[in-house]
Amino acid sequence: MLLEVESLDVRYGRNHAVKGLNLSVAADELVTVLGSNGAGKSSLLRALQGLTPCAGGAVRFAGEDITRLSPPERLRRNLVLVPEGRQIVIGLTVHENLQMGAYCRADTGVQQDIDAIYDRFPNLAARRKMPASVLSGGEQQMLAIGRALLARPKLMMLDEPSLGLSPLLVERLFELIASLRREGLAILLVEQNTHMALEVASRGLVMELGSVVLEGAASVLRDDERLAAAYLGGH
Repeated sequence: MLLEVESLDVRYGRNHAVKGLNLSVAADELVTVLGSNGAGKSSLLRALQGLTPCAGGAVRFAGEDITRLSPPERLRRNLVLVPEGRQIVIGLTVHENLQMGAYCRADTGVQQDIDAIYDRFPNLAARRKMPASVLSGGEQQMLAIGRALLARPKLMMLDEPSLGLSPLLVERLFELIASLRREGLAILLVEQNTHMALEVASRGLVMELGSVVLEGAASVLRDDERLAAAYLGGH
């Protein structure tokens, strides 16, 4: 397994945000984490990236214990988070935002990889010299994903990437996510659009109040009406 999480606990003072969570993601797998607001999904991703300290448990990535590593150290090991709300720097140009994604790299292939991002996202290429503030919500999300790709991730974690996007842009976003998976990128996807998430995922977990209450193959979760009504908001 590329990512192995064992008995993970995350606390904010008295708030037990994640409780004894176990999770694994294989090197070529897309796993989605579902659940309502406040279930602990974002806290899980922040703990995996090292932005929130673990109160207990262990995180292994590519065979190495990274539980106590800092966020930059995890990024250098190619574990990359695309945060909720995109968090691009709107005062910088599109090109400068992409360059930020490669700040941990010391190789000579950065410009080649940026050119590949422009080939994948022509709208970004057309606006490369413009401030990121001129981008639409969908374009900002593509920029955030492009910036993450510049870090050459082995595992990309996406936190609510469809939030605030129109239905058409959501469809395009999930087409992109599916294409990244086909290209061999491992993905851990936190998403409230449960039905589309289960369409692209191989496995799914449902969180409730910090704990995993349901998990299994995405096809099973998607087609089970009883489970959908209980945890996924119905069909």
